Amino acid sequence: MGRIRAAEIFLCCAALAFGHDTAGVWAIDGTTVARRVYDRNVGNDAVADAEMTLVDRSGHQVVRKFRVLTKTDGPVRKALIRFLSPADIEGTGFLVLEKEGSETEQFLFLPALRRARRIVSSQKARSFVNSDFTYEDMERRPVESFEHTLVGEEVLDTVPCWVVDATPKPGTASQYGRIRSWVAKDMDVPLRLHYFDPKGRHIKTYQVPSLQQIEGIWTEMEVLMHNLEDDHRTILKTLTIDYNTGLDDATFSVRNLETW
Repeated sequence: MGRIRAAEIFLCCAALAFGHDTAGVWAIDGTTVARRVYDRNVGNDAVADAEMTLVDRSGHQVVRKFRVLTKTDGPVRKALIRFLSPADIEGTGFLVLEKEGSETEQFLFLPALRRARRIVSSQKARSFVNSDFTYEDMERRPVESFEHTLVGEEVLDTVPCWVVDATPKPGTASQYGRIRSWVAKDMDVPLRLHYFDPKGRHIKTYQVPSLQQIEGIWTEMEVLMHNLEDDHRTILKTLTIDYNTGLDDATFSVRNLETW
């Protein structure tokens, strides 16, 4: 239910009030929460400059700059990421194309190869450009592909949240056995996610330390993915962002991805 916008990659809205019915039972279910997150307002399109910091267990940091372009086209979304620095990753690009009713397409462009290659389903558990996000994390998870169970309510740093467990339905390809999300009730934004492997082990934690309303849209200004297995972290920071800029559909093409 969650995903990197910094990627997918990395950015939400609508103030909603949820409560309990007269019988004391939640007047909302897990699928409804998941659908509100999936459908939240993120503008018609967006252009963002961002920063990715990789931090190993010893505290050593590698900082990268990149640009993210996103566009919503009806029920589907598209995203293009282009790394700007440092030199060893400059020009590397990543394209995400949602297809209504079918699997999301992903393409990675490496300047040294001068062409884009498609990321196939069997590769989506791999690390995205050596970060703690995998290719699976870089795309939205269709609501209908998971069972969503509302398991409780919790307050995170004064923000009331719904707590929802998502488990892949039979036939859904996922590296995760379960994903637990803490979703802000009045923003439809996941503020924390715990990722569990198929054996039930908690392997990664996603957090949103900084959130800001920009042009009426709740925007993740900083997100953190912590890989608990090797104590490695990836921090994504939004430096600037503009919504509803009028991006052309041609921006989100393999041909444009390979133009560098």
